[in-house]
Amino acid sequence: MHRRIFIQTLLGSSGLVLLNCGSPQKEYSLEDITDCDDLSGLDEEELEKRKSLGYEEETPVSDNRCDNCQLYLPPTEKRKCGGCQLFKGPVKPGAYCTYWAPRVENA
Repeated sequence: MHRRIFIQTLLGSSGLVLLNCGSPQKEYSLEDITDCDDLSGLDEEELEKRKSLGYEEETPVSDNRCDNCQLYLPPTEKRKCGGCQLFKGPVKPGAYCTYWAPRVENA
């Protein structure tokens, strides 16, 4: 209780106003992508995440492809490119990562 009053008093008396000086960043969305090879909308953290998960644009294991992985998000009418539940950005159907999990079809 005392800490909250102290902080309110401190911020109020200093006239401090917190502003976002940069333009607000738009949330990354696969629906905005028109070129499935374009990774320019991804920040360094997301690019590193793809790399750390072992994402490769061509699978080294013929039976393990993104398009038969449980985590793959296939293209839709609104989304030209496929995606993945583990990281942001476009994913090629014939790609692969170390977290590949076989797709389970609903019976």
